Amino acid sequence: MIESWVFKDGSAPTSSEALLDELRGRINGGQLETWLTTASGRALALITNTERAMVMLLDDEDDPGEHAVDLGAEGWSEGFLLANGQHDQYSNEDTVPLEEAFRIVGCILTTGSPPSDAGWAVDR
Repeated sequence: MIESWVFKDGSAPTSSEALLDELRGRINGGQLETWLTTASGRALALITNTERAMVMLLDDEDDPGEHAVDLGAEGWSEGFLLANGQHDQYSNEDTVPLEEAFRIVGCILTTGSPPSDAGWAVDR
């Protein structure tokens, strides 16, 4: 069974396409950290600097989870603004280009898992 995802603030678009549109709108409006949740406690995070994104999938709040990777990418990127005001930088290997992040998030929303061809690391 496919889970229903909602934004952590409680808003729930009616489809995965609408959810992705809302996510894009939030990023365009300057909200660079977004969390989605399911009734079962799973959480999906997208944190971006508008060029690259960290995509994390957690089974519950205590889960170290898993995340998208861009194996072989070099360097670091800055400008990841968290909701608490913290500015982070991440290894480019632990982030993906923003459009790839949307593709990964879209697949998770519709199937519950990242695409089989996406770079993915399990942190458990």
